[in-house]
Amino acid sequence: MDNLAFDALAGPLFMLLGFVGLGFIAARRLAVDPRPIATLLIYLIAPFTFFRALMNGGPTPGYVLLTLILFALSSAIALTVRALTRHRFGAQEGALLAFSSGTGNTGYFGLPVALIVLPPAGVTQYLFCILGITLYEFTLGFYLSARGQFSIRQSLSKIVRLPLVYAFIAALVLAQLDITLPEPLMASLDVFPATYTLLGMMIIGMTLSHVTLAAWDTRLILACTALRYGVWPLATLATVLVLQTFFTLSPDLAMAILLLGVVPMAANVVVVAMELGIQPQKGALAVLVTTLLAPLIIPLYLTAMLQAAGLA
Repeated sequence: MDNLAFDALAGPLFMLLGFVGLGFIAARRLAVDPRPIATLLIYLIAPFTFFRALMNGGPTPGYVLLTLILFALSSAIALTVRALTRHRFGAQEGALLAFSSGTGNTGYFGLPVALIVLPPAGVTQYLFCILGITLYEFTLGFYLSARGQFSIRQSLSKIVRLPLVYAFIAALVLAQLDITLPEPLMASLDVFPATYTLLGMMIIGMTLSHVTLAAWDTRLILACTALRYGVWPLATLATVLVLQTFFTLSPDLAMAILLLGVVPMAANVVVVAMELGIQPQKGALAVLVTTLLAPLIIPLYLTAMLQAAGLA
């Protein structure tokens, strides 16, 4: 596992942190407003990114099962955190914590790492895993976030307008009908994954450029960090151990699942918080803290978790 060494991962990880810095500079020096970018990510770039991934991967029952397992895991963690913390935080902070607990930066941050540590087949499996988490973000997660600011009816109406769910359904229908899109059309979608990563990380820096010390919430940041680097590694390790009991799990798939548990907080915490108006500055600070820890934590955690799963 030489590709898990700190030296091998340091370059890409610090490059992602560099994108955060670019976002900070863009907002400070060029007065770039991150809110329209957040809207672009939610309503245009993310749907096309995942539609392309689904069409390239060719959805199979096994891959869809991976998506459903990760959707269920994300939802279970978020609902549990919501139930345990709803009376301990304010409405908006509680909604932010519940949303963030069910997800991680599996796309903007985790996908470039997956491209280093996994072969192409493993990357495809990883994409279907993160699709489950992304579906959580834009269904139940979005609902939990919106409930910190809107009524049940308003929250549900916002979910219905989210295109990522329809992109997922469209890809599954096309695959079921064995319809292949023209090569020039698929090639035109190649720009979206890199754009997705770049803008997703930059938006953290853009939001941080407007942060004041008043936005620092020690209790919220500690809770977010504990969930991301405490609960999630244990949850993904437990998932791998359970799946090993019932199925023959390939090392690549095990690595893909374990990687989900060691990425930092989701940049989409900032994106969704900005879209809904629920404490984006507090969310950005929590995301920054976990992102700064990632270059140190990811190599150590992955090595230890592979050993615990009997794969090292």
